[in-house]
Amino acid sequence: MAYYKKIVGEKCYLSPCSLGDAEKWVEWFNDLEVTLPLGDEAYTPFSLPKTEESIEYIIKQQDHVFSIVDLESDICIGRTLLFNIDHINRQAMFGIFIGEKLFWGKGYGQEATRLTIDYGFNLLNLNSIMLGVMAFNERAVHAYEKVGFKLIGRRRQARIVGGQKFDVFLMDILAEEFDGTLLKKYARG
Repeated sequence: MAYYKKIVGEKCYLSPCSLGDAEKWVEWFNDLEVTLPLGDEAYTPFSLPKTEESIEYIIKQQDHVFSIVDLESDICIGRTLLFNIDHINRQAMFGIFIGEKLFWGKGYGQEATRLTIDYGFNLLNLNSIMLGVMAFNERAVHAYEKVGFKLIGRRRQARIVGGQKFDVFLMDILAEEFDGTLLKKYARG
């Protein structure tokens, strides 16, 4: 599978997603260990034909969805995206997951988050990027805080899983709070 280095970090790079990613997405989205911390994905069975259809739509619409690819091995390890983009108010929602468990806890999620946020602020000219994260997903909350996201609210008992009720944290980051050094190297002047 050919990937394209749209935005490159030290550990990983972001590549436009491709139809060849479908089998991996199906594997990851049907793995509860991957999807329970995400939310809605855990409740939905994913098939290969439906996932291929979704990826074809993403490609056709030129949505801001990227494969996260390990820089050393060129293995696709996850997905990141900006969605619900509002160009008038210059804001968007952010989502990410690392599906390949061998890459968990090694800083890939944090770096891919930073790359996506840099893309949003410095290429899409956004001013505010927000996310929702399950309160029990402490690893993700910590990674988001290291990138610069701040807690702005809590939806109490917003998710019920296995009879247990969980809060969802709302976090955001503003362009002025983010040091987007990655894309500055391409700017002239």
